[in-house]
Amino acid sequence: MKMNMETRVGIILFLLPALLLFTVFFILPVGYVLVMSLFEWNGITVPSFNGIQNYIALFTDKVFIRSIRNNLIWAAASCLIQVPLALLMAVILSKKPLFWKLFRTIYFLPQVISSIAIASLWSAVFNSEFGILNGLLKLVGLGDLATNWLGNPKTAFPCVLIYGLFYIGYYMVIMMASISGIDETYYEAAKIDGADGIRLELAITIPMIKGSIATCMTLAAVFGLRCFEQIYMLTNGGPANRTSVVVLYLYNLMQKNDYGGANAASVVLIFVGALVITILRRVFAEKEED
Repeated sequence: MKMNMETRVGIILFLLPALLLFTVFFILPVGYVLVMSLFEWNGITVPSFNGIQNYIALFTDKVFIRSIRNNLIWAAASCLIQVPLALLMAVILSKKPLFWKLFRTIYFLPQVISSIAIASLWSAVFNSEFGILNGLLKLVGLGDLATNWLGNPKTAFPCVLIYGLFYIGYYMVIMMASISGIDETYYEAAKIDGADGIRLELAITIPMIKGSIATCMTLAAVFGLRCFEQIYMLTNGGPANRTSVVVLYLYNLMQKNDYGGANAASVVLIFVGALVITILRRVFAEKEED
């Protein structure tokens, strides 16, 4: 159906405020960061153009490479572990078992609590002297396994990664909302054809909420790429930079007044995020075509 000129003008006028805000608060700042990443600047003196030297310094820094790797691992774990767990709980709770509202509230509760406060609680769990984890190991006779979980290079990153994967309530609620919108006639028709139990979920539920799953995957990848508070509070990137992530890395550069390097790190993070999101969109687009 062709739109007349008045309709087109109306659409443009409605989109213009959002486009203006998006340009002012995203396009222009990103453009500024991109330009300033080509300069050496301490935030006070006049910036000095140095081409791609900031990027060369980044990609020859082992800490930065480790930071990118940690972010990618976090994003992958969020997509492959956190979202499937959230899907499982959404499917179970959508059946409205006993106390389902209570469990829904419990799973979602961490989303309304400050991440700084939760990180402080987990630092107590992993504490080497009076932590709950070491206390439980000693209680069941496994005291030899007790260690300084956040201070051991072998266990520090797995600990902060596991901490992040427990919080599935946000994605669970999104998928529960999608499941609640599925017409019951689809399930009735499938039951007539002999489907039951898990076959119903695989044949009806999951295909019908594929869009929500794709959204959750995208959000999980984004959150994994921009994680900061948890790492900063639990380990501050240590020990020996084993838990460093890109946002913490560029924060430390800013603390050293290396704003050119921090801008370059920001550009790399934006590029990696755009690449990951593009890959996810292509994967789900191909599945929808299939």
